[in-house]
Amino acid sequence: MKPKVLVTRDLPGEGIERLREVADVEVHTGKEELTKEQLIQAIADKDAIISLLVNEIDAEVMDAAPHLKVISNYAVGFNNIDVDAAQERGIIVTNTPDVLTESTADLTWALLLAVARRIPESDTYTREGKFVGWAPELLLGRTVYGKTLGIIGMGRIGEAVVRRAKGFGMNIVYYNRRPLSTEKELELDASYASLEEVISQADFLSLHTPLTPETRYLIDENELKAMKDTAYLINTSRGPLVNEKALVNALKEKAIAGAGLDVFENEPAIEEELLNFQNVVLAPHIGSATIETRVEMADLAINNTISILKGENALTPVYS
Repeated sequence: MKPKVLVTRDLPGEGIERLREVADVEVHTGKEELTKEQLIQAIADKDAIISLLVNEIDAEVMDAAPHLKVISNYAVGFNNIDVDAAQERGIIVTNTPDVLTESTADLTWALLLAVARRIPESDTYTREGKFVGWAPELLLGRTVYGKTLGIIGMGRIGEAVVRRAKGFGMNIVYYNRRPLSTEKELELDASYASLEEVISQADFLSLHTPLTPETRYLIDENELKAMKDTAYLINTSRGPLVNEKALVNALKEKAIAGAGLDVFENEPAIEEELLNFQNVVLAPHIGSATIETRVEMADLAINNTISILKGENALTPVYS
């Protein structure tokens, strides 16, 4: 008998058809995400699951699937999975690193430029027929060129964002758990600083760190107060890195100039007051949303699954 695989959402590309050649595949195609109860029921007889970040896979879910060998997450993050519980049960967890690096870096810059130059406001203004001619103070934004870009989390995506910043002649300061090598810092023309220094120096503060218990609310009331009142916060990493209520207060008090957000603390719910600020650009978690990237992610998640089911090593395990 073929092994059984649950895919919690239909995926782009033709990878699922390849998966069907080696496994019996059940794909959830409903408009609503699987509830935990539905997930427990669907996974009971499965050998593998290809999951999304919205699928919470904890010990209870794993114990409902005694044959489960692999959890292949269709994302670079895996904070939706209890990795310790998986290790205890001998279940391999994989993710999709690298393939979404460039597209997420692109979106980081899209949000940065959009909020600094007030692009969404300008688009609405023009479409509503308000544009009647050039004026010296019409929709003034902020210059990006030559400013200081602060990066928190200098992993693959952080580095990709910095490489794009070179064309804007920016001064780069970064904070990471461990400083980069001297050679890498010279290559990126980036300077290491403490978290506090990066926050206080940045004209644009961009978050690229994983979500862990230590990084939850990494940007809270005190950090927002420490930012320049002319600075912008950009988050394409994980929503709970930022305390959204504190962000709303900072925006009300004009403690910062604005924000560009692709992820949210309790997504898909968004702190309602954030919707009222014109100096906040919001996107619905589309950091990896290019055709090329999403197909590559699907292929990698599926290839990880096939490898494990064949008794081979995972291509991108999250632990060894």
